[in-house]
Amino acid sequence: MKTKDIKVGRVYASKVGRNTTPVRIMRAAEGGGWEAVTLTGSKPVTIKSVDRLVGPHNPKKKPTSAQGGKSGTKPRKPTSQAKKATKSKRGPTSPKVKRASALDSAVRVLSESKEPQTCKQMIETMLARDYWKPSQGGKTPANTLYAAILKETNTKGKDARFQKDGRGQFALAGA
Repeated sequence: MKTKDIKVGRVYASKVGRNTTPVRIMRAAEGGGWEAVTLTGSKPVTIKSVDRLVGPHNPKKKPTSAQGGKSGTKPRKPTSQAKKATKSKRGPTSPKVKRASALDSAVRVLSESKEPQTCKQMIETMLARDYWKPSQGGKTPANTLYAAILKETNTKGKDARFQKDGRGQFALAGA
């Protein structure tokens, strides 16, 4: 558009970022440009450049790419609802295989060994027999297992699967 095409009192589509909004031109501004009011929220705005005006506002017409429409822009990421709808259309999917936790693997190791072990011994056995693999590749899985066993024994009390049997050694509860 050109400056001479702008008429006071008319409604134009104004670019705001990637969107367009209808504005009514109220009067020419003193420093150049125009004072306008948005039709959606009646908010006063100042339009300093004719480049902000796309053209006359036509509420029945869908915006084109020149008026800030969606064509020519990147497609949006699907929402979570759209993802759920897409998943349900895919049909049956294979169930996720749940990996055994370090605590569950420790119970298995202790039940097979029948004697108390340290956390380091349990981790070595779990890795050797491929019962468990560290997911994050931590440097101290034995310390993590020790903390998890202590937490279970403290929170569950008599219902815990482990019992302390000597310094740094654990056995199955009731064994």
